Amino acid sequence: MKTKEVSKQLISGGSIVSAEAVWDHVTMADRELAFKAGDVIKVLDASNKDWWWGQIDDEEGWFPASFVRLWVNQEENTAVETVEGASPSPSEVQNGHADASPSSSDCLCQPAQDRDQMRANIINEIMSTERHYIKHLKDICEGYFRQCKKRRDMFNDDQLRVIFGNIEDIYRFQMGFVRDLEKQYNTEEPHLSEIGPCFLEHQDGFWIYSEYCNNHVDACMELSRLMKDGRYQQFFEACRLVQQMIDIAIDGFLLTPVQKICKYPLQLAELLKYTVQEHSDYRYVAAALAVMRNVTQQINERKRRLENIEKIAQWQASVLDWEGDDILDRSSELVYTGEMSWIYQPYGRSQTRVFFLFDHQMVLCKKDLIRRDILYYKGRINMDRYNVVDAADGRDDDFNVSVKNAFKLSNKDSDEIHIFLAKKLEEKLRWLRGFHEERKMVQEDEKIGFEISEYQKRQAAMTVRRMTKQKGHRSVPPGYPPPMDPMNPGQYLVGDSMEQSEFEFPEPERCKSPFWQSFSRLTPFRK
Repeated sequence: MKTKEVSKQLISGGSIVSAEAVWDHVTMADRELAFKAGDVIKVLDASNKDWWWGQIDDEEGWFPASFVRLWVNQEENTAVETVEGASPSPSEVQNGHADASPSSSDCLCQPAQDRDQMRANIINEIMSTERHYIKHLKDICEGYFRQCKKRRDMFNDDQLRVIFGNIEDIYRFQMGFVRDLEKQYNTEEPHLSEIGPCFLEHQDGFWIYSEYCNNHVDACMELSRLMKDGRYQQFFEACRLVQQMIDIAIDGFLLTPVQKICKYPLQLAELLKYTVQEHSDYRYVAAALAVMRNVTQQINERKRRLENIEKIAQWQASVLDWEGDDILDRSSELVYTGEMSWIYQPYGRSQTRVFFLFDHQMVLCKKDLIRRDILYYKGRINMDRYNVVDAADGRDDDFNVSVKNAFKLSNKDSDEIHIFLAKKLEEKLRWLRGFHEERKMVQEDEKIGFEISEYQKRQAAMTVRRMTKQKGHRSVPPGYPPPMDPMNPGQYLVGDSMEQSEFEFPEPERCKSPFWQSFSRLTPFRK
């Protein structure tokens, strides 16, 4: 008998039904129940096949049935079958944590029949959750998105783009992915199914989740703003009822894709644990696990970068005499910064400048002669048009000067050359590594289509204006720290005549710039 039927009978019969969480459940809606893998939940209502009502301590709420394994009268350790077959005890399951390394010894020490049953259970669970997920995506696209597009009096194109992102692209991708999963699914003997190749064949498609996850915070903000108007509350509730969706707010449904992409590594880790190395699917599942972990890691990294764009906008507002496009029009990450001597043809005169290397461009600034913490904009270099060339110590033929700890930027389309001289060899090596990281970042962004939306740029600009207005005057320039030492987080490089110490702003009564307070987090190099 299936788990859900058993649970309904037990609850109606007065039995104590508990469930152990297999996955973390992160909530957005007020009536959802949050928990971590390993938590024990008292199941109060299992009448809905997808979402159950449960309790942890004094908290009650909805949670996805597929995130738990059932236990009945837990103090007596009586297990209920999961999907179809015996459920493992908590000590036998590592709860699918992404960090958990599947142990071949754990798999080999179990009887073959039990091992096959466990693999069958996990395969069945993956297939079940995929089918339910497709239903959720369909409900979002047809129940909410399609209806919103009909109400041009309530939603404009920008609002729809912010709220729903690329949900339709995800729906189309998932339908193709599930279609291939179904072809590989062995209904008679699920443990023989070979689903690993499906993840590998579709690995590039999963990158579309990056755009959705990056947009999700903005979607929640826009929904929160709209929900202050009773008309929108009634409209979204009517959409839910017409589509016959469960009683969860729209932001709960929109969270589903974010939860789903994070769940794949957990499912694959558990599947690999119960797959023997002799199984034809073993090496494919292992490769799929590595791929999906990389996808989620890169999505998290892109999300972190978007969270920093306000700091970059604040930094630009603090630089005096800014000219040209905003930094966020092309860039989203500060890679490295420092002060160097600079010679540029045809002038050939050495100048000291502070350089800020972002993805796609490097900004040049000059310190104020008296107030050394104030920066003036002096130009920028388009990194997409230049090659980085190491320069040997000695006399340089291009500039006819003696150089040490130098490197060049050579224009790909002309004879234009810039030469930079660092004070120390270590600093030069950090810059060369920074340029390498910048190119690598640009290539990865192009691969997955990462970019800052116009809405996100506007939000960052509005935040800066609001902060400036609250201060009652122009954005105060931040106290400028010396170039950070990437090999020693929290420490800064200072002149030879000074001891190396943590930088302090020269005027303690002024507020520190949030950009510089988070400077170490914006510089990727770590020991």
